Amino acid sequence: MLGLFLQTLNITLPVFAMLFLGVVLKRVGWIDDGFIRVASALVFNLTMPCLLFLGILHADFRTAFKPGILIYYSLATFVSFALIWWYATWRVPFADRGVYVQGAFRGNNGVVGLALAASMYGAYGISLGAILAGVVIVCYNALSVVVLAVYTPGVKSDPWSIFVNIVRNPLIISVFGAIPFAVYAVTLPGWLEESGQSLARMTLPLALICIGGSLSLAALRESSRTAIDASLMKMVGLPLFGTLGGWAFGFRGADLGILFLYFGAPTASVSYVMVRAAGGNYPLAAAIVVITTVAAAVTTNVGIFLLQWAGLV
Repeated sequence: MLGLFLQTLNITLPVFAMLFLGVVLKRVGWIDDGFIRVASALVFNLTMPCLLFLGILHADFRTAFKPGILIYYSLATFVSFALIWWYATWRVPFADRGVYVQGAFRGNNGVVGLALAASMYGAYGISLGAILAGVVIVCYNALSVVVLAVYTPGVKSDPWSIFVNIVRNPLIISVFGAIPFAVYAVTLPGWLEESGQSLARMTLPLALICIGGSLSLAALRESSRTAIDASLMKMVGLPLFGTLGGWAFGFRGADLGILFLYFGAPTASVSYVMVRAAGGNYPLAAAIVVITTVAAAVTTNVGIFLLQWAGLV
């Protein structure tokens, strides 16, 4: 039992160590808001697209392309989004509902989920995780824009605005751009491949440090009951029912493990950026990001431990 628990920590601790290293570096002044802003833009526009592109390019589609997982995760995302929104209409003040719903369903899968999948399952985790990320990014962006627009006037929710937001997303471009290369087994020139790999290797540690540096301990201290409620929904309710649903549909092993890691990822920090840009309740959004990120260090380890103990992953 102890050996299994230590094995679980070996998988997750390197990821969360980078997160909390970011917290420390920010507090001692080695990185600042300017660095985080520029580095986050670099990750979003360049290094993460490289990681996703190469992950799909080198994916073994016979094993990593799983239509069943993609369909299940998409349906589970839409169902959870609808249920959380319905719940919010009864329990959350009108002005905060958009922030609550986005915080409770939108996971940081492009960084934390993918990093954990890579740590736990290696090349297969990156391949399946990158393919799944393409679906996740489309779903999360579209649904977040819709729910924020309903309760926050600063966000446009017309179909054209949503479409433009999606097609201009560098992560989506890299995912769909890589598919023809992978299908037709196109080989990149050696220098280009090595350059891309160097950029891709920067992604996860740099992104995790930036997330850690952007966490606000003040937001954690000032967190409201609404933030705690949304965080429990995201870190307990969603991974529990999402993983149980995946098990009921017959997913096992690495597939079920990656589903759990994606459902159980903390709230995406971009949710805070969207809320602040729209003029919404950004302290609430920040508090949800902080609470879920801190909680993930516990819930992820417990979840993986239980799944391994039960022989499901």
